[in-house]
Amino acid sequence: MEQGLARRVVLGGVVAAGAGVLCAGTAFAEGKGQPTAQGAAHTDMARLDRELIALRRDIHSHPEAPGQECRTAALVARHLRDAGLRVTTGVGGNGVIGVLRGSLPGRTVAYRADMDAVPPQSIIGGGPATAHVCGHDIHTTVAVGVARALARMRQRLSGTVVFLFQPAEESLAGAQKVLDAGFLERTGVQEIHALHCGPFPVGQFAVTSGFGLPGQDHAGVTLSGSDAAAAAQRLATEIGALASVRPPTGEAELARLVAELQTPGGSLARFVTTQARADGAKVSVSSRCWPPDRYQEVRENIRRVADRYEGAEVTFPADPFPAMVCPARDGDALADHLRRTLGRDAVTEMQAAIPFSGEDFALYLNRIPGTYTFLGVRTPGATVTTAYPHFPDFTPDERAIGLGVRAMAGWLAARARRA
Repeated sequence: MEQGLARRVVLGGVVAAGAGVLCAGTAFAEGKGQPTAQGAAHTDMARLDRELIALRRDIHSHPEAPGQECRTAALVARHLRDAGLRVTTGVGGNGVIGVLRGSLPGRTVAYRADMDAVPPQSIIGGGPATAHVCGHDIHTTVAVGVARALARMRQRLSGTVVFLFQPAEESLAGAQKVLDAGFLERTGVQEIHALHCGPFPVGQFAVTSGFGLPGQDHAGVTLSGSDAAAAAQRLATEIGALASVRPPTGEAELARLVAELQTPGGSLARFVTTQARADGAKVSVSSRCWPPDRYQEVRENIRRVADRYEGAEVTFPADPFPAMVCPARDGDALADHLRRTLGRDAVTEMQAAIPFSGEDFALYLNRIPGTYTFLGVRTPGATVTTAYPHFPDFTPDERAIGLGVRAMAGWLAARARRA
């Protein structure tokens, strides 16, 4: 199925959306000699695919930790300038903004890609060094590809597309810094969109409508007394037991999790995850939950457990980091668009939030509408871990790059020209 789907996308699934001109070249867009133009289009797209794969491998070979994306940012800025975009660097740290103005009137829409790699401590099971095991190298490459594709049809493009290459997503710090730098005010964007690699078959897009990713809360508990260290270990175990779902420990459990994410009304409709670590007389706690309004309940349960220990002091140093909740209306519109242009098999819909992941894209969606979609990167026959971000054997199928470019170029072009 994946091979047939990939061929359909390459041969013009996006053309049906009115975005074929982004990929097909000037001759095809003007209707000159269709057979010859189609051949030219395939040649152009094959060349673009090769160039984008080379770009992804370059970025992949030079991973940069959150807040340190200097090389990646410079590389992105160069590609955007070469495509004719107006480029601003140093946004919220190492962020890059590229603005593409179409020749026709329309709306202003944004597309966000994150650039940083995963620090060793955030790799599942730990890792020896910072590495691109979350797919941000693919996200960045897809965004560059979309910018190049849309720039080629500038004369037929309505509105303005703003490309945001964001730093420091892994630390959940980048989005706020970009917003503090005046991103929304500077660009006047009306909505924002993003893709993220996910454990779905290459060629499939998992749309989030009314769902998204949970936020995260933190707590600290300090114990006193001569046996405080031993008591802290017991308390950490008890707080951990508050979780209603636990991280999968093997391939079969991970596969069940992915299936459950696509099951309406399944076991992940409501969940709590808790992680607690004792260090001497102190216990550090992090938690996630869904629906997002359950954090007060989770906090009360943590206090209740801690109150069993004499002298326990519980603190919550800040409000929970917000959940990313994707507007249902926009997600449904994207799902309909992708089904029309790529075929029904190209789309699945998330029916729950992934319990163990968060995203600072939430901060943009708290201000303006948009979509956040998972780009399938699982090679046929490969294990789930090769397509599940943060696993050390994460090895995404590079065919997803071209598919993501075609899908998002068509979607952004359609949104920018919407009345």
